[in-house]
Parts: sequence; C-alpha cells; structure tokens
Amino acid sequence: MRRAAFASVLLAASLAHGQDASAVIERATGPSSHLESDLRVLTDQIGGRVTGGANYTRALQWGIEAFRRAGVDSVRLESYPVPAQWEGISASASVVSPSAIPLRVVSLGLAPSTSGPLTAALVDAGDGHNADFERLGTSARGAIVLVHNKPMNSFEDLFAEYIGGPEIMQSAVEHGAAALLFISTRPRDLLYRHTITWGPIAPLPMAQVAREDGLRLARLVAEGTAPRVTLDVRNRVGGPGEAQNVVAEIRGAERPDEIVLLGAHLDAWDLGTGALDNGVNCALVVDVARVVAAGPRPKRTIRFVLFTGEEAGLLGSHGYVRAHRDELDRHVAVVIHDIGDGKITGYFTNGRPDIDDPVRALLAPVASRGAGGVDEEAILGTDNFDFLLEGVPNLVANQDTSRYLADYHAESDTFDKVDPELARGNAAIAAVTVLGLANSPKPIGPRQSRQEILKILDDSRWKLAAQMKIYGVWPDWESGKRGRAQ
Repeated sequence: MRRAAFASVLLAASLAHGQDASAVIERATGPSSHLESDLRVLTDQIGGRVTGGANYTRALQWGIEAFRRAGVDSVRLESYPVPAQWEGISASASVVSPSAIPLRVVSLGLAPSTSGPLTAALVDAGDGHNADFERLGTSARGAIVLVHNKPMNSFEDLFAEYIGGPEIMQSAVEHGAAALLFISTRPRDLLYRHTITWGPIAPLPMAQVAREDGLRLARLVAEGTAPRVTLDVRNRVGGPGEAQNVVAEIRGAERPDEIVLLGAHLDAWDLGTGALDNGVNCALVVDVARVVAAGPRPKRTIRFVLFTGEEAGLLGSHGYVRAHRDELDRHVAVVIHDIGDGKITGYFTNGRPDIDDPVRALLAPVASRGAGGVDEEAILGTDNFDFLLEGVPNLVANQDTSRYLADYHAESDTFDKVDPELARGNAAIAAVTVLGLANSPKPIGPRQSRQEILKILDDSRWKLAAQMKIYGVWPDWESGKRGRAQ
C-alpha cells in the first residue's frame, strides 16, 4: 500500500508542477519536432562517426549546434582520455591458390593493420574455442584462421558473438596465428563492424568475411583444397589521446544542483551512417531538450549528454563518470537510449527492484502508449554501465528489437531504415520520463554502496561479473580504479 501511495504522490506532484503530460507528448510528436531533420543531417551529411575519425569533429559540431537550436541554457565539450586512436581505412582479400577468388572483407574495430598484404595458408578453427585451436595444432602458426559464426537471429545470438570473441582472439595469439577471419553472421554479403577489445588495440589483425564467401572457404578447406589467402588490412592506429563528449544543460528552477541525465552515444561505426545505432537516439536527446526548453522550467537540472567512444568500450561515459565523480551523489538518475527506433515498452532498471514502482509511476502518463513496463535486468553494453558501477539509479530504454538487429553495426544502417513516427513517439516517452524524474518530490532511489553494487554484479541472472572479466574490466573494479570505492 505504501508503494502504491508513493507512486500516486510522485505522479501527482510531477504533473502539478505544470508539466502537463499531454502537452509534453504533443510537443514531442507534433509538427514542431526537429528529430527527423536533425537525424538526416547527422547521417546523410556526416555519416559514420568513429571517435577520432574523419567525421568525428563534424559530429561534435552537429551536437553543439543542434542543442543551441533546441534552446538549452548551455552546451560545451568535455574531454576524457582514450587509450588508443583507431580508424578503418581499407580492407581487401582474395584466395590466390589453387585458384583466384575475390573475397569481401572488413576489418574489425580496434584491430591493427597487416603491414602490407599478408599471404598465408587458410585453416578452419570451427567455432574458435581453445579446443578447436588445440585440434589445429601447429597448422595455426603463421596461418590465417577462419572462424565460424551461426546466423544472428536474436539478441542472444548477438550476445554470444560478443562473449565468444575474447577467447577466440586469445587462443589465436597463443597458437601463433597471423590473422583471424570471422564469417559474418548476416546473409547476402552484408558486412558489419564489431570490436573484441575495449579500449586498447587488438594484438593481431582481425577481419570479417561475407557469409557466402566464408562458407565457400570452409567448404574448400573441408574438401582438402588447402587454399592460400591474401589479406590486406590498412587501419590508422595511434597512441593515447583525448576525445570529447557533448554536454548540454537546462538548469533547474528549485534544485539546480540535483541532476537528471539523458544520454545517447554519438559515435557510430563507419560502414553505414549510424542511423539506428545510434543517431536516431542522439536526435531524440536533442529533441527532448527542445521540448523541455519550451517550459515550464523543471525543478531539477536536466543534463543532456552525447557520449563518444561507446563503440570502443564505453569510453565516453566512463570518462564522464571520472570527471564528475564529486557530484555523483547529486545525480538523481541517468536515462540512456541505445536500441534504435524500436517502440519503447518501458525501461530496464538494471538490478534495482527498489526503483521499479517509482519508475512505473513516472511512466503512467505513457502507459497507454505501451510504455509502462519495467524490467530488472542489469545490462553491460551501453553507457549506463559506469553509472551502475557508481551506484547511481540508471535506466535503459527497453525497446522492440525486431527491426534493429538486421542492420546493427552494418553497411545497411542508414537513414531510410528509421521510422520517424516511432522515433517521435519514443521522444515523447523520454521527455515524460526525464521531466517526471526532474519534478518528483524525492529521488526514485538512493545511490547504492559498493556492497550493494557487488550484489548486482554477482547476481547469476545477469552474469555481469563474468562479462567484466571477459572484457578485462573486472581488475579495475576490484582495485577500486573503476566504480564506487565504498
């Protein structure tokens, strides 16, 4: 009963402050929305946006100008350190014997170049587990190693692809492979770009081959043809440096030192134009800023952040947390959008059942739009994660993925894949959510202690600790270098 009463008070107070949900929804979904036009500029005129790459500076300037047009109180760039610089330049490959066969390939993100064309025997490592490399024995040494992936039909398949990568890479290094060649999970020659390392440059060249070409190579090996392959990967690789996030604010009228953060990642792999991942949500964040700036002014400050470096290992959000650690006690909540334009069904509460009811109350004005749900699943893989490690209440938009996965990180992730009407509906939900958080009589939940955070990381349902170990994040958590110290 007390939870229900709190929810009613929360909703009433939010709306009584002058934030009429119907007016907010109309402002976000109506003809004054700039979401579609902003997205068109970001994707069609700028395109793929690898942090530090050719279009990176243009994307930052797009963010600054878009926020200024939205009417925010301030906008600035905030710098953070990056362990390495990387940009893909070109990749080509072919079978050179016993016959000439061209191959469609693309370098994996953060992989080094081959230092000129690399010609070597091709061997098949199956799924690429350590046992598969043991089976190959010395034949893997100096070879280009082919690794299979099953078709990606679900988020579970995508998750398995990410989780398996580090073991494959390590096994290849230990067995002296010259390069890795992963078979694409997508049919019809579609290529995409992932990364296996988070932050640093990988220890050996790695590329992806079009599925049809890769399966042909596997058949040639199985028939005993012993193909030799030339792989030529050319990437721009540099040492440590700095990158920037775009940070805008609308100051609160009553509690300006308390902060609600709405964010999305601005960077995008460069094969497509980064429309679904994650340009549409950058345009959403900007348009929510426009909706809020139209007034009345919220009680708390709402901070809007376009993070960079997300694709390289959540670098921008980690950098933000490090730079703002002294004010994290005053971050009431963080809301992240990163699953394309799929219809929002609610928010992930990231292992925090204590905030489920308050979040449901915030979503009451949009429940009729199908967005009233909460899911306690804790997520590693987008810009909420370092806020989770710091104990700050954090929400990730839970969205329909049926249209998102096919184009994820791929050449086909372009403006025409976005449904503007769906995106504007999502902006309305985001606006209602952040305004509810900014105007609620009290925060939705406390900042957690290190022990409370550890319980989430150790929860067998989410397997976050295991994922952190796979991607090399766990040692920094254990040492206190990353996450809340106490």
